[in-house]
Amino acid sequence: MIRPISQETLRAQLQACGLKAEAVRSFLQAVPEPAAAGGRADDARAVGRFCAAGRTLLGHLPLRSRRTPPEREAGEAIVQAMASAAWAFFGRWRGPIYDELTAGRTRALRIDELARAGAALLPGILPDESELAGERELLLKDKDGLELHQGLFFSQLLADRAIGLHLLAAMLRPTPFALEHLEQFQAEGTLDLGPVRVDARGDAGYLCFKHLRYLNAEDDETVLAQERACDLILLHPGLRMGVLRGDPVEHPRYKGRRLFSSGLNLTALYQGKLSFLFYVTRDLGLVNKFYRGLIVDDAALEAERLATQPESTVEKPWLAVVDGFAIGGGCQLLLVMDYVIAESGAYCSLPARKEGIIPGCANLRLPRFMGERMARQAIMFDRTFYVDSPDAAALINEVRARDRIDEAAEASIRNALGSGMVSAGGNRKALRVQTEPLDTLRAYMSTYALEQAFCHRSEQLTGNLERYWNATQRRL
Repeated sequence: MIRPISQETLRAQLQACGLKAEAVRSFLQAVPEPAAAGGRADDARAVGRFCAAGRTLLGHLPLRSRRTPPEREAGEAIVQAMASAAWAFFGRWRGPIYDELTAGRTRALRIDELARAGAALLPGILPDESELAGERELLLKDKDGLELHQGLFFSQLLADRAIGLHLLAAMLRPTPFALEHLEQFQAEGTLDLGPVRVDARGDAGYLCFKHLRYLNAEDDETVLAQERACDLILLHPGLRMGVLRGDPVEHPRYKGRRLFSSGLNLTALYQGKLSFLFYVTRDLGLVNKFYRGLIVDDAALEAERLATQPESTVEKPWLAVVDGFAIGGGCQLLLVMDYVIAESGAYCSLPARKEGIIPGCANLRLPRFMGERMARQAIMFDRTFYVDSPDAAALINEVRARDRIDEAAEASIRNALGSGMVSAGGNRKALRVQTEPLDTLRAYMSTYALEQAFCHRSEQLTGNLERYWNATQRRL
C-alpha cells in the first residue's frame, strides 16, 4: 500500500544513508505540488521530473538486496514518495489520459497496449520498454519496482466505473492472432501455440496445457498463448463447448502422466522474468474469457451499451479435467469452469501464503463456493483440498479413477451437448447477474492491481520463495 511520507522524514532518511547532498537536494526540490495549476501537461512534466530524479537517486544506492538497513529505508522512502506522486497524478487525470490513449474511447486497447502508449504519453511516470528490459535483467529481490507505477495506473483507471467497464470490455475482445488464424484452425482442426495446443474434436474444443518442463506452470510465455487458444475455441462456429486439460509431462517424477497445472512459475518470478502485467492481463484476458466469453460486436464498447448491457458476450460452457493437481493459478481456473472432473488422488491448493502474493480473483470467487471461513483457510493458511474429501465437493463435480477419467470426460461432454446448448450463454449470464456482475469484477481488480503491485516487489515475497521454494538453487 502507499504510505504517505513527510518531507522532513524523507530528507532525514536520505541523508542518513550517505547519499550525495546535491542529488538529495535535486530530488527534494523536484517534489511536485499537490495540484498543478498549469493543467495536465505541466503536471505530467513535474511528476515525470520528480520520478526521474528519484530513479537517479536509487541508482546511487547498491542493489536492493545488498543495501544496509539505512540504505534500505532510504530506498523504500524514495519508492514511496514517487508512488504517492504518481498515484495522485493518475487520480487527477485518469479520464483525460484514458480518452487520449483510446481516441475518446473509440479504440479498444488491451492492458499491454495501454501500458506502452501510456509510457510514451507520460515519460518518467510510466516505464517504457527499454526501462523494463533493463530491470528484467535483475533478480526480483534487486528490483526497485518500475512496474509499481503500472499497478497504480491500472488501479486508478479501474476505479472509475465508466473507464473500467470500457477497459474490461476491451480485454474481452478476440486477440488479433485468433482472428487471423481462425480459418486455419477450422481447416486443420489443431494448432500448436508453443506452451499450449488447441484441438477441435467433434463439437468440443480442447485447450491443452503443454508447458511440460515446468509441470504446466504459468508465466509470461504461456498466458497469451492460452488466451489465443481460448479465443479460437470461442470463435469456432462448429464448436459448442471447451475442455481444459493438461498434457502428459516429461518430469522424471511424473513422466508420461497428465498434469493439470502447477500454478505460477515461481522460478521465473524469483529470477525477475515474470512481469507485473502478467497478473492483470491473465485475469482480465484469459480467465475472464473463460468466465464471460468474447465481445465480438464493436457497438458493445459504446458508453450507453456498457451502461445498460455490459456483458454483451458470445460464450460457451467449459469443462476442466484435473489430473494430478490444480495448484495456485490452476485452482483459480476451476472457479470459472462450468463443470470439473478430477482423478482420484488429485488435490487443489492456493499457496498464496507461501508466495506472498494475491491469488488472482480467488479472493473474490472462492468464498462463493465454500464459504468465507474455508476460503480464508485456503488462501491465508495454505489449506490443501484433496478431491476425494468432502471439503472439495464445492470445487469438483465428479471424481473418477485415473483409468476412468477419459470415459467420464467424454460422457460429460455428450451429456452437455445432448441438451442442445441453446440456453447455455443465457444461463451463464443469468448466474453472473447475482454472483459476479462485470462491475463487481471491475471494483475488485482496482484493488487487486494496487495491492498486487506492492506484493510483486515485496521483500516478503522473495524471502518466501527462498524459504519455501529453494529459489536460489533453481534455474530456468
